[in-house]
Amino acid sequence: MPTDRHIVLFDLFGVIARHQRPGALAKMAARCHAPTDAFTTAYWACRPPYDAGQQSAPEYWTAVLRSLSPSLPLSVEADTIEELRLADIDSWSRVDSRMVAYVQSLRQPLRGVAEVALLSNIPSDHADAFLAAQPWLHTLDHVAFSGKIKAAKPSPAAFHHCVVALRAAPADFLFVDDREENVRAAQAVGMNGHVFTGRDELAAVIDTWLPTRRPARK
Repeated sequence: MPTDRHIVLFDLFGVIARHQRPGALAKMAARCHAPTDAFTTAYWACRPPYDAGQQSAPEYWTAVLRSLSPSLPLSVEADTIEELRLADIDSWSRVDSRMVAYVQSLRQPLRGVAEVALLSNIPSDHADAFLAAQPWLHTLDHVAFSGKIKAAKPSPAAFHHCVVALRAAPADFLFVDDREENVRAAQAVGMNGHVFTGRDELAAVIDTWLPTRRPARK
């Protein structure tokens, strides 16, 4: 059963933060002396365990490099892996300042939203870098990073984590993500959902979803 709480649960990349920096994969591919297409395939194919906190950064990058070159020696140069890891983190480091300001505005009493949270698919070391670089994240009511909670969207476990962490009911949430498959997964566990296409459209949806804020009696 829902309570009288209203929790907006945001995705990060593609909503509040920018998608990966253009050209980043090509630069990482060049560092590996690999074609961009082959590198991109290996980069994403090996990603799910890393996102879900089941692999460390060195394990992930070793898997990517071995996918590109099966004859790679068991011991990969640590400097190469660290260079790729840092380049990868930097490629996902940009935020949309207008969306950051909007998210922060939702926690103002006059807006009627008591709680704002975040659920993102992001490796643990990326999460640490993002938390250090973006202090506004620490003002949210809850932040759930897949690499930290060991569950990634669209797995129901990722959404259940937020329900339990906030001691809420699924129907208390409006989940906002730019990927339809993740929104459908949230709806399957009982959350409200919205596929993000832009700030103005989202603001209209949230204004409709929130209860009307009545002025206090004098």
